[in-house]
Amino acid sequence: MSIIEPANREIGAIKKGKKYAPATRLWHRLNFIIISGSLFTVLINSTLFDGTQRSFVKNELINAGVSISDKQAGAVTHGLEDQVWGIHIYFGYALAALFLFRLIAAFFMPHSQKLFPKLKKAYQAYVILKKERETAKHELVVKGLYLIFYLLLLIMVATGLLLAFEDYTGIPENINHSIKEFHGFCMYLILGFIVLHLAGVFFAERKDGKGIVSDMINGGEN
Repeated sequence: MSIIEPANREIGAIKKGKKYAPATRLWHRLNFIIISGSLFTVLINSTLFDGTQRSFVKNELINAGVSISDKQAGAVTHGLEDQVWGIHIYFGYALAALFLFRLIAAFFMPHSQKLFPKLKKAYQAYVILKKERETAKHELVVKGLYLIFYLLLLIMVATGLLLAFEDYTGIPENINHSIKEFHGFCMYLILGFIVLHLAGVFFAERKDGKGIVSDMINGGEN
């Protein structure tokens, strides 16, 4: 687990907290809220409004004195599902805007706080200079996971927008179905990353990375 814990030290620093840019901290908080909301809508539709709930809706309406067929009950369930998916789409728009904000903010960040320079520095320390190899290896793995996360976000945003505007893209239905399946698969990968990230933060706080949550909230040391 040690190689996936977010480190609270830079290579070459001793017991020194990281400095997080305000834009990074804002993005981190909003990203958590938006992704959580998006996942919550998926959870609702996969549990409350899936096909198995059709009989429940029918029985409840019959008990209320309404005469309804299976097809009509299915239409009601599908309508409720569409309402939730509409909210999911708005979360998707927010995620796309936030991802664009992250890309723009990256251009104004100090060079030392950008992802690729950090990856390069960790690679050079571990492979070429062979100094602080344990810290460099940790940083290389963690920043590599972050890069994968950003790529997954890019895929989620791109496929989500294609699905949201499928009526205008002219993409065949079978391809749209494949895009939807891939979109859902990437969602599970992002969920896995979040679990991994939270577990890493938990273990780091209990060991040599103590204070990382505080640094993300308050900005870290100057």
